[in-house]
Amino acid sequence: MTLHIDGMKASARASLNGQAPRCEHLDTSPATEHGVPQCAGCLALGLTWTRLLACLTCGWVACSDDSPGKHAWEHYQETDHPVVAALEPDPAWRWCYVHERTV
Repeated sequence: MTLHIDGMKASARASLNGQAPRCEHLDTSPATEHGVPQCAGCLALGLTWTRLLACLTCGWVACSDDSPGKHAWEHYQETDHPVVAALEPDPAWRWCYVHERTV
C-alpha cells in the first residue's frame, strides 16, 4: 500500500489492528524476561524516574524519556536495541526508537 501525504509517498504495511504501519523491529525482538523493576542509572545518580521501560531485545530495565535520566534512550544509543515496553501501568505499550513511535 502506498500513502500519499502532503506530496510525499510512503510505503506501509498494515499493523495487526490496521491503524498504523507494522514495525518490523517487533519481529526481530526475542522473547526476554526483564530485569529488576528499577533504573540502575537513576539509583546511582540519586534520581527519581517517572516510568520504567524494559528493552525487548535484552530485558534491560531503565527509566523513560520523560524521566530526568532518560536511561532507556541511552541504552538504545549504546546498543541499537530498537523496541522497549512499559512495565506499568500499561504493559501493552511499546515504543520503537528507530521509527520514533508507539508500536
